[in-house]
Amino acid sequence: MGNAIVAQSGGPTVAINASLAGVIEGALASKYDNIYGSLNGILGIKDDNVIDLGKIANSEPNFIKQLKTTPAMFLGSCRFKLPSVESNDPIYKHLFEQFDRYNIDAFFYIGGNDSMDTVDKLSAYAKQIDSHIRFIGVPKTIDNDLCVTDHTPGFGSAAKYIATTTMEVVYDAKIYNSPSVTIIEVMGRDAGWLTAATSLARNEYCAGPDLIYLPEVPFNTEIFVNDLSRLLKEKTNIVVAVSEGIRDAAGEYISASTGTLDNFGHAQLSGAGKTLEYLVKDRLGCKCRSIEVNVLQRAAAHISSLTDILESVELGKNGVKFAEDGVTGAMVILKRTSNEPYTVEYDYAKIHDIANEAKEVPKEWINSSHNWVTEEMIEYLKPLVLGEPELEYQNGLPVYVTM
Repeated sequence: MGNAIVAQSGGPTVAINASLAGVIEGALASKYDNIYGSLNGILGIKDDNVIDLGKIANSEPNFIKQLKTTPAMFLGSCRFKLPSVESNDPIYKHLFEQFDRYNIDAFFYIGGNDSMDTVDKLSAYAKQIDSHIRFIGVPKTIDNDLCVTDHTPGFGSAAKYIATTTMEVVYDAKIYNSPSVTIIEVMGRDAGWLTAATSLARNEYCAGPDLIYLPEVPFNTEIFVNDLSRLLKEKTNIVVAVSEGIRDAAGEYISASTGTLDNFGHAQLSGAGKTLEYLVKDRLGCKCRSIEVNVLQRAAAHISSLTDILESVELGKNGVKFAEDGVTGAMVILKRTSNEPYTVEYDYAKIHDIANEAKEVPKEWINSSHNWVTEEMIEYLKPLVLGEPELEYQNGLPVYVTM
């Protein structure tokens, strides 16, 4: 059947290497002759920066096992946007010449929304030139905003980190007997899934955050101040979770700076939490601090979700299986079949229905006051953070595969 090649793209997660391990395991057990890795995403194919993953896996007995619990991206990443297929850009001819050079029959791209755009374009070009190569997307993103699939690998572990961190912040805030507000700013430019995960910090032994604000509904600073003022009459310490992408009714970001745009046209945000901190100090005159939970959640393998890791591996394996069966122009997806007990099925969907689309938190999963989430959201989140993978430790620190 020829060879397979895999690459990773976009931002890192705890589970993206688990998907890579799944692709490698699947390929080694398949009809493919070998499995290669493209370094730094699609750029590795473009620049002929390719490694033999089959050789590494066969020569290092613990490689795949350790890879499953190693954070970030073993193959490196990129944020490279392919031009439109209609542009007849010579890069497509070059890429497919490279595929032919390595006798590639299947290409697997592990990534988020922008990576699925690349899979969509490559599969469209392949169809245009009648190429036999199969193109499969393997989902990844802590943002959980890929359409069609129930959830995305990386999200469960990031949600677990966020919920745990929120609990610890609540415990920290409760030690003083003077009025205070702590604002936790969580990543999420357009979708509030990660911020919603702070709701899991509310349980029988932790009060959790008092307020949660997501970007799916307009944010009103006056209502925000009133919410805080009301709560401060009832309790001393308030903890608030906000998405970095919260906007007012006019669609303007509640941010100190919108900065610049990235290669895919996404706003680079900064300062929603800090902006609200200054607002609280000015309007309420109480102690207030803001915490920006930024890249820490993306590679926090020490508190990863076993559910997340296991599903990521299976998604990689199923991607290989689907390619063997002749599927192309598709992304592997998860279908939740039950909450209790939690079960899922693996399937695939057309990549064209996923690329450049975003899945927001359903409005009905946000309360009528727009400052908390409903029980449906909490029930959706709970299974995704379950379990802890077994990590190997050395000198008190977890052992990871060398990048």
